[in-house]
Amino acid sequence: MADNTEQQAGKTIHAGGEWREAVSGATREIIDPADALPFAVVAEGDEKDTDIAVAAARAAFDGGQGAWPLTPVTERAALLRRVADLLVRDREQLGLLESRDAGKTVEEGRVDIDCVADAFRYFADLVAGEAPGRVVDAGTPEVHSVVVHEPVGVCALITPWNYPLLQASWKIAPALAAGNTFVVKPSEITPLTTIALIDLLVEAGLPAGVANIVTGPGHSVGARLAEHPDVDLVSFTGGLVSGTKVAQAAAVTVKKVALELGGKNPNVVFADACATEEGFDTAVDQALNAAFIHSGQVCSAGARLIVEETIRERFVAELARRAEKIRLGRGTEDGVECGPLVSEQQRAKTESYVAAALAGGAVLRSGGKRPEPTATRPATGYFYEPTVLDQCHREMTVVREEVFGPILTVETFRTEDEAVALANDTEYGLAGAVWTADAGRARRVAGRLRHGTVWINDFHPIFRRRSGAASERAVWAGSWAPPDSPSTARPSTCTRTWRRGRCAGSRADPVDSPTPPTPAHPGARGTARPATTHPHPHPKRPPLTGVAPCPRTLTYTTTSSSAAERPAPSSPPASPRTPTSPSPSSKGAPATSAARTY
Repeated sequence: MADNTEQQAGKTIHAGGEWREAVSGATREIIDPADALPFAVVAEGDEKDTDIAVAAARAAFDGGQGAWPLTPVTERAALLRRVADLLVRDREQLGLLESRDAGKTVEEGRVDIDCVADAFRYFADLVAGEAPGRVVDAGTPEVHSVVVHEPVGVCALITPWNYPLLQASWKIAPALAAGNTFVVKPSEITPLTTIALIDLLVEAGLPAGVANIVTGPGHSVGARLAEHPDVDLVSFTGGLVSGTKVAQAAAVTVKKVALELGGKNPNVVFADACATEEGFDTAVDQALNAAFIHSGQVCSAGARLIVEETIRERFVAELARRAEKIRLGRGTEDGVECGPLVSEQQRAKTESYVAAALAGGAVLRSGGKRPEPTATRPATGYFYEPTVLDQCHREMTVVREEVFGPILTVETFRTEDEAVALANDTEYGLAGAVWTADAGRARRVAGRLRHGTVWINDFHPIFRRRSGAASERAVWAGSWAPPDSPSTARPSTCTRTWRRGRCAGSRADPVDSPTPPTPAHPGARGTARPATTHPHPHPKRPPLTGVAPCPRTLTYTTTSSSAAERPAPSSPPASPRTPTSPSPSSKGAPATSAARTY
């Protein structure tokens, strides 16, 4: 990774092929959450900087014969592959930077970089194998009807702070592959690896103006991107309140909008899943993984444990015991399993939820406080112990609202209907899981859960573990289920359209091998990610006391017309860590007499 002295001088806004300071000259210090000390300075852009970047992206898209959309597909694909190679080259440096910026462990950072490289390779393969168009039977020989794929234009990409580079890549790689130009606004808290990615795009030979970045706050940069008349699409990942504002601002110019918002995800455990010691151990381990990976700062975190009443005490006692053994510390230190929260504000928010829950009658089983400082855990860092809150109920805000912190709430049920009612009693519809040894129950409950992704006997299917309620051993694999009880996968309800009209379908979130999506579930709400069953060749990580380092695993699905015509690559992209490739929809487009479908 090149040592960019201009960026060190605060020139972190990239527009029209040039690194520049903010027009206002404002800067922002980037804080290492492990010790609360600044370690970088970035430009603090505003509306003026945003206008400059959008103008550069617009010119690169509309610039005649040399414009990026007219670049041959083979050249676009080759550039994406070069970017993937550069990411592999700089893996260690980028992984370390991600660790310091976001507070995650270095191992998590490295795996994130592997996933980012996979995303660029995947979309290179996808666009290189794309069909030029599809002739549609218009019902009369006098009309020639063809459905074609076209880039949508200038894309505004607004990314969150919890997985900075991973989230950016899931927006940038497909946008470039399809021939779009973009302006990316990373979180003002964790912008550094996205800045580094722009550097790699430039090094790979991307023309000036195609990739632009404005570092700055959401209320100025993000708001201006959402309302800007020269932006054709806004893709936002973040909280519900901000997402609502983005949608409202974008509505004025009727631009395309893709929103991935929050989750409050239930993890339902039936007693029969814990009938054996192996099943019990696995369910407890995965409950820890679900809740405490990246200190709970994951939108698909299994923050709501809903456990059958007959096993509650045993299950929660063991869960709390293991939670207390999770090793907290600076992510760059050996042996650390969880890092700090991203900011003092996020820790204070977490503490307020715990205090309110205890005041409302919850029982603290573990955590609930700041840990004692150690050599690997500075007193000034934003650390908070993994917290288990027992005897929770739906009226508590900690049960209803997304915390984005290391808090696991416990609710109980007696019957299957009660379990389903509790799991569905949420305003969110992102993800959920059901644990049972009964194949029929697994199908029934998974089918009734109103969540976009439902795992069976798993949560976040990426950890090496025992195989849940069965006696056989699992390898690196996706959602395991009893025989005749396949994992339930549902397509995203969040449509991300990278091409004109509704041509690129939904979320561009790569994971492992191609798996056809299932029909949309009418009850699914919010955003969603289907689970897949897949081999996972990543080397086994050291055994962990509690939670295993791992980025969230997402799946790409398509729900709209002409994306159906894209052939999937014949094999997943080759990399040290092969992801599940996004899968094109099998649903065809309706016939149209227009020569071009928008």
